[in-house]
Amino acid sequence: MKLLAILFTTQALLFASFSGTILDMNSSTPIKNTIVSDSFKDVRTDENGSFCIDTNETTLHVKAYGYRPLSFNTDDNITNIKVKAIKVKALYLSFWHTSNNSSRLKDVLKVIDETEINAVVVDVKNEYGSTSFLTSFKQANSYGAHKNRTNRDIGNFIQTMKDKNIYTIARIVTFKDEIQASYNEDYAIKKEDGSIWRNHDNMAWVDPFDKRSHRYTIRIAEEAAKVGFDEINFDYIRFPAKDELVLSKKNTKKNRIKTISSFLELAKKRLRKYGVFISVDTYGNVCWSKDDNGIGQTIESLAKHADYLSPMLYPSGFASGSFYFEYPANHPYDVIYRSVKNIKDRIDTKRVRPWLQYFKDYGKNKKYYRKIEVNEQMRGADDANTSGWMMWSPSSKYHKSYFKTKD
Repeated sequence: MKLLAILFTTQALLFASFSGTILDMNSSTPIKNTIVSDSFKDVRTDENGSFCIDTNETTLHVKAYGYRPLSFNTDDNITNIKVKAIKVKALYLSFWHTSNNSSRLKDVLKVIDETEINAVVVDVKNEYGSTSFLTSFKQANSYGAHKNRTNRDIGNFIQTMKDKNIYTIARIVTFKDEIQASYNEDYAIKKEDGSIWRNHDNMAWVDPFDKRSHRYTIRIAEEAAKVGFDEINFDYIRFPAKDELVLSKKNTKKNRIKTISSFLELAKKRLRKYGVFISVDTYGNVCWSKDDNGIGQTIESLAKHADYLSPMLYPSGFASGSFYFEYPANHPYDVIYRSVKNIKDRIDTKRVRPWLQYFKDYGKNKKYYRKIEVNEQMRGADDANTSGWMMWSPSSKYHKSYFKTKD
């Protein structure tokens, strides 16, 4: 009888329930469809913002779309959990400008101090496969992925961001990875002659069909989550847009979509215990296609597993005739607004945060993108009811005067 009592008590502990309500910090309005999780499972809040989760863990994580992530301790016996709304307005900092002593970082921090900008996107794993800081991932380190790192004190970097209340996004390039492919030729994408295929900028890719490539990148994503980033942003999470490549499975639409979904399922499982959001970068034309564009990405399949979708809605990326415009780059508002509105029936636009263009048009007319063009894109995103936007400047240079000053 004593043994049965012990077993019963143990089971009770394993299946202890915690209930609460998720509320908006400012209005105390309940937030439906919020994700509440421990390390192993998710539940979602109902119409009243209420949830109940069976767990033996004391730390729970809250992810509500359009809000900052939050972790709390159940031992505090607080059942009304309030989260803070945020419309992410982010500037991209490239791999080479993430040093704590970088002049570009200092310039960006000054822009953030004085304007509406409240977030940064930072390269943690770049296209070459290098990591911007020294991780504890021995496999990547054995390849020398850390040797060109630009941040020698990531803890100090994150603390600076937290002190300034800056939302932090870790950009992680997924299947385009020269280092990983070079050290793992058996699952590098090949040409028909058996040699490693490299794209136009001479970078090799790993085969998305091979699960080893999934585990490798997700392991680095975990490192970013552990040091305190709020969000993991997967870029190049797709198949190369090229035919006649040798892959380990038949390159069909069904197989491609299933593979990208499988990657995101594993990422969600492994990152759950950190409470980070997951976002996915896509081509801009994904907003206009019902197909997977030959790369394994559709709005519906990505929306099942990622928290946010980040289409690269650079007006210069759309061909002449798109939107019935001869030069789409001359119509920045329309490109952003109409693209987001076109997918509103497939995903809540509050789960869309587009990349915007902060560089000269690379099309035929070579239009400079200055304040009016940048502002028109931001206006398009705002009018389409997105959760914000992320600004892509390859040089990581930004003009403070392009953004609204703080209220």
